[in-house]
Amino acid sequence: MLVESNGTRIHVRQQGQGELALVFLHYWGGSSRTWDKVAGELAGRYRIVATDHRGWGQSPAPAAGYGLADLAADAEGVIEALELRRYVLVGHSMGGKVAQLMASRRPRGLEALVLVAPSPPSPMVLSEEQRATLIGAYQSRESVQWVIDHVLTTRPLDAAAREQVVEDSLRGAPQARAGWPDVAMREDICAEVARIDVPTLVICGEQDQVDRVETLQAQLLPRIPHAVMQQLPGTGHLSPLEAPTELARHIARFVAGD
Repeated sequence: MLVESNGTRIHVRQQGQGELALVFLHYWGGSSRTWDKVAGELAGRYRIVATDHRGWGQSPAPAAGYGLADLAADAEGVIEALELRRYVLVGHSMGGKVAQLMASRRPRGLEALVLVAPSPPSPMVLSEEQRATLIGAYQSRESVQWVIDHVLTTRPLDAAAREQVVEDSLRGAPQARAGWPDVAMREDICAEVARIDVPTLVICGEQDQVDRVETLQAQLLPRIPHAVMQQLPGTGHLSPLEAPTELARHIARFVAGD
């Protein structure tokens, strides 16, 4: 379904039911279906709401508006439109940085925060060469497949998951692909993140090459003193696809307070 939000429309996938909703925000290059295997493990207990960021998946691609505040406002509009009274934010990578900003605003109804291989709140400024390399990662099937094998994953993906990553990566609008390295990645939300006051779980792949364990230990955890970290052994950056059952188990235990 498409939800009117923040001057655009955001595509939303829902399943499950319950008083508590889990709101899933995907990584740069992914879509709401990145979470399908994780959601399938959790839909028996919770209402699942997974969005496509603007310009990704089935969400339209406005010409502008790809900063963190824009992406956060899109998700906040979905939460309001769906009248979610109690929810947990679950953000992966880019979606994790968006979720950090949202949680820092202490919105009504937010009960907990789960950050999966999140981009840290500190800015990352790329050289022109690095930027070109990053943008070029999603230019062709061959380039996406190379990134899957050499950057994004440690565990091999099955054929269906691999094809999904290729399709989602290539489907991103040019302005959405550029928005992360040009704008959102460079933003500094360290001061805002210090205001997060809900229980926070950080889940990272032990062998993540994108948002490394040591980076999160240095750049994120000290800014959210009550946050706890769980590592997924032998896992890379795409844990929702590499280790969905393990990831879902960690989320369920945390949300249940175990």
